Amino acid sequence: MGKRNRTRPRPGGRRARNAGFGGMGAVFLLAVVLILYNQFGPGRQESAPDPVAPVAVPEAGPGMEDGLQVYFLDVGQGDSELIRIPAEGDYFNVLLDTGEYAYADGLTNYLRDLGVERIDALICSHPHTDHMGCMARIVQRFDIGSVYMPLLPEDQTPTTSAYEALLDRVLEKGLVITQLYADVPIDCPAGAEFQVMAPEKDAVWDDVNNYSAVIRLSYGETSFLFTGDAESDSEELILDAGYDLSADVLKVGHHGSSTSTSEPFLAAVDPRWAVISCGKDNSYGHPHRETRQLLGDWPGLTVYRTDQDGTILAQSDGEQITFETGLPSVEERTDWD
Repeated sequence: MGKRNRTRPRPGGRRARNAGFGGMGAVFLLAVVLILYNQFGPGRQESAPDPVAPVAVPEAGPGMEDGLQVYFLDVGQGDSELIRIPAEGDYFNVLLDTGEYAYADGLTNYLRDLGVERIDALICSHPHTDHMGCMARIVQRFDIGSVYMPLLPEDQTPTTSAYEALLDRVLEKGLVITQLYADVPIDCPAGAEFQVMAPEKDAVWDDVNNYSAVIRLSYGETSFLFTGDAESDSEELILDAGYDLSADVLKVGHHGSSTSTSEPFLAAVDPRWAVISCGKDNSYGHPHRETRQLLGDWPGLTVYRTDQDGTILAQSDGEQITFETGLPSVEERTDWD
């Protein structure tokens, strides 16, 4: 069916890492901003991880009768998902990635129009600007609960202004960044559970995309898998670790690139719906022909694309998932001086 394309880890695989957030202030920022789990967090699994069992969904409060809401936001050639989990009194809001800087004002307005005043969990899947370019603005403009982000080796840590601005805004607000890697817990309300499957804590990759957080969300008996830009080698490690990847909804990796969503990985997920986040007529040719063919041939699979369907909303009552397409796209700022 699909062709598997691979990038290999660096020679020697899991060499010792000089890990950090980069820049001259790296030591200070690490001390103040980052919670390291090296001593206190879970280590590498020596046996297959325990699967996440279905959990009972509490009765929804007023205004939250629609249950879980997952917005696959149309931010052009980028990624951003807003996950709204019913909780006591209000939604628990999780923002996974934000898209490029040009969407800062549009995303701010979009979230406020939905009634979002607080982001309880802000997750950066990996530090490429098409995923976190305006995250600093979001930190600046909203009340933030927790911040999660993978840690890269020092020599691969970005030096982009977007990344440095994010660290500055986090520091200014007195927030901490929890290092995100396999099996690190993400707090959420009763009825929902997150399971982080990647990146592996000590893996070292040539391609920064493979540091992407891969996260499975269970809500009642329904499930979603978010893959960032993880490519086939990262997928292979997840498969080897023995995680339960099965999910009703798959956010397709790397905007539908042929370097992600290998056939064995897709078989393990076996989704009913797949969502591709990509920009219309983008210069990368996403989604690639190989991915389109693989997904198109997959039995019983419905594929949505933000470049064709706009913002996509998936709603779950804990037993069934419904989709709504054609919602407004996040406005991009184009009037730069």
